[in-house]
Amino acid sequence: SQAVISGFISAAAILIGFSQLKHLLGIKIPQTESFFTTVISIIKESPNLNLVTFGLGIISLALLLYFNRGLGQYLKQKEIQESLIIPITKSGPLILVIGSSILVGLLHLDQLFGVKVIGEIPKGFPPFTIPNFDLNNIQLLGTSALAISFVGFMEAFSVGQFLASKKRKKVEANQELIALGASNITAAFTGGYPITGGLSRSVVNFSSGANTALASIITALFLMLTVLFFTPLFYYLPQTSLAAIILVAVGNLLDFPTLKRLWKYNKLDGITWCSTFIAVLITSVQQGIIIGVLISLILHLARTSKPHIAIVGRVENTEHFRNILRHPVTTSPHILAVRVDESLYFVNTKYLEDYLLKLVTEQKEVEYLLLVCSGINSIDGSALETLQRLIEDLHQMGIEFYLSEVKGPVFDQLEKVGFVDKLGRDRTFLSTDQAIKELSQRVSL
Repeated sequence: SQAVISGFISAAAILIGFSQLKHLLGIKIPQTESFFTTVISIIKESPNLNLVTFGLGIISLALLLYFNRGLGQYLKQKEIQESLIIPITKSGPLILVIGSSILVGLLHLDQLFGVKVIGEIPKGFPPFTIPNFDLNNIQLLGTSALAISFVGFMEAFSVGQFLASKKRKKVEANQELIALGASNITAAFTGGYPITGGLSRSVVNFSSGANTALASIITALFLMLTVLFFTPLFYYLPQTSLAAIILVAVGNLLDFPTLKRLWKYNKLDGITWCSTFIAVLITSVQQGIIIGVLISLILHLARTSKPHIAIVGRVENTEHFRNILRHPVTTSPHILAVRVDESLYFVNTKYLEDYLLKLVTEQKEVEYLLLVCSGINSIDGSALETLQRLIEDLHQMGIEFYLSEVKGPVFDQLEKVGFVDKLGRDRTFLSTDQAIKELSQRVSL
């Protein structure tokens, strides 16, 4: 859901941001996925701050923020063509990488002041290897592999959907799954790590102005050339400058306005957002998104377990039927027309059964119960059994049961299992108006 994705992305952005502070400050902290452990470690190590590293990081942040926000306005004031402004403002990270590398290399900041650099990067591609398809290994790793696949797909799809929504694009889940599967199969023959969509790299790519998959292809080609020929050029690239690039990129992912909107519109969605957000911070990215999905499912079940049920009546001089609590309508004491605004499945059928039996018990004059199905998109097996039991209970009470406005796919399903014939085809109506007219004539006889 949108609440899970937004909460997950916002929390992950904070985790990534705080994980980069050690590079920005020039301190050493243990590797951890816990947000609070990271914060405590940063506070403890803050007295060991490397001032030169921190200064270079602040300058890097200032440069990137200027490119993102101030430079564009300045170029517009100078009447520079719009076609040139975008590539210039998006070139900030590239200029920073080149400039900071040259600065550190010329001034030997890594040797004199302990500024951490990328260092030596191995050249060339990893050797081609055939995975060991031993049955024992498959049994040993199978469960973990399934869990990694599930979490990896959710993470990649969440990141993709979130970034796509910012440009009003759509992400195809099946295509993402195929791409991840193909990538991981290929990686298995080179000894690579499990592949998924990386939030920090995706955001940097997005903030650089990438619009299509061609950007990833170009990036891959440049990486291939770099690994083969140019790795020595990145030796002096300071980690604090890379941290600044990531910090500026993930800052755009904090999606608190969505929380405000969700809380105002539907508090259950707001609770889902907060639960996912907190779970990611307290546990980890992988566990947090699983917890968020589970909470979303639980709240969905809770929300649909008590569907909205309305007694409807005719709006005067029309064919329309509306909720008697919202509109001035006319009803008959002998005909009870009830509309259910939710699909019927095992979670909510007991509630529906109890609700309808309570209504007919309280309204002694009711002879006909009409279930308006305009809001029902599906009926599962448990709901079907409940309806059959309800019909029998109503029959013993001397009340006849009818259906109206059953949607085509639902009607086909009911017809396939013989429910329609058992109920009686004359007890299903295309419209509520037709049903009420027919039943009103029977009442008057």
